[in-house]
Amino acid sequence: MKGYSIWHPCTQMKDHEKYPLIKIVRGKGIYLYDDKGKKYIDAISSWWVNLFGHSNERLNNALKQQVEKLEHVIFANFVHEPALELTDRLLKIAPKPLSKVFFADNGSSAVEVAMKMSFGYFKNKGELRNRFVYLDSGYHGETLGALSVCGEELYSDMYKEIMINNIRVKGPDCFRCPYGKDRDSCDAECFEFMEQALLRHKNEVCAVLIEPIVQCAGGFKIYSPKYLKKLRSLTKELGIHLIADEIAVGFGRTGKMFACEHADITPDFMSLSKGLTGGYLPLSVVLTTEEVYDAYYDDYTSLKAFLHSHSYTGNPLACAVAVEVLKMFEEENVLEKNKAKGDYLRERVMEVFADYRFCGEVRSKGFITAVELVKNRGNKEPFDWKKRIGFQIYRKAIEKGALLRNLGDIIYFMPPYVIEFDEIDRLVDIAISATVEVLGE
Repeated sequence: MKGYSIWHPCTQMKDHEKYPLIKIVRGKGIYLYDDKGKKYIDAISSWWVNLFGHSNERLNNALKQQVEKLEHVIFANFVHEPALELTDRLLKIAPKPLSKVFFADNGSSAVEVAMKMSFGYFKNKGELRNRFVYLDSGYHGETLGALSVCGEELYSDMYKEIMINNIRVKGPDCFRCPYGKDRDSCDAECFEFMEQALLRHKNEVCAVLIEPIVQCAGGFKIYSPKYLKKLRSLTKELGIHLIADEIAVGFGRTGKMFACEHADITPDFMSLSKGLTGGYLPLSVVLTTEEVYDAYYDDYTSLKAFLHSHSYTGNPLACAVAVEVLKMFEEENVLEKNKAKGDYLRERVMEVFADYRFCGEVRSKGFITAVELVKNRGNKEPFDWKKRIGFQIYRKAIEKGALLRNLGDIIYFMPPYVIEFDEIDRLVDIAISATVEVLGE
């Protein structure tokens, strides 16, 4: 049917000739309900944003209270209490010396803010560095600047002729490690590719962009903290910025508040979004240092000011909900409670998938677990992508009552933190059942 008026993201609209759109009318906890009364486990937290379940009472109340006071105000030359409190709370939990907070309204924008800040920092100091380094399988959003540092051709190839030319580096691939090493015992030998690139281009590079510990949209590749340690050490030595894209992995997804904590490093920029508002409203922030801030601090006649704005920057409704999200982390001991659930999720997925003949690997970190399905376990040969094995499993899971959206032939689990143990059982049972129906025993 070519008659749909809404053009949906990351969707081949022709698929809807066979699979009609599902109209969701409400959500509660981990469940979404359609207009026919069917419910679905939201196994992916609605693109990784919904941390505390749908229609969460605390977040609902925070939003209701704020909307009676102030819905929006221009954020240039004005400020409001939700933004002030959110800034204070973020800086209390952020790695030091991150001390400045810049507001934006989505993840891609936060990445571009960090890129522009890094470039402008050097330019304001009289250095023209106009390239960025990024990794294979890296994903940082889909605006043009963010796509120029995207290591996934699926998203970027269509637009390569209109993007700036940045430097792509072979990144960690622990499942298919060329050194034959184990993820947990390696010494991040694959860092040699990054080291070579930075030494070769050190005078033209502003920053390296990286998703710490887990490359989510690039196939849920999980790598050693040793890689991050080496990267932070070398970038400091060469005077190159490190931008940590914590948009997907921040706020507890990897088991720590921020994924950088696994390596005990502090980047020069940290981009945050998604779970920041618990899935309620668009909001993002970039945290950076006093040193970067000072490079722009001058009389306006110098033209050093950082000029980047969006109409909804610092929206009070979004900030108020984000404040409540951080209160929940603090008051409800979320990270500690998540540990048992994250461990149980991994154990259950391992139990049903690890010996399955088409399972290449189960990998997990914190509240993220992913299964990479392969045609041949022995040589890790992937399926022909045109067969869309993962998509077929996703559709079967929908029929069985779970939103288990695939990434290629990877199925993954990133449910809201409020999921209960019996619901984890139900979710994993649906996942293996759908997989077996598509691929066989």
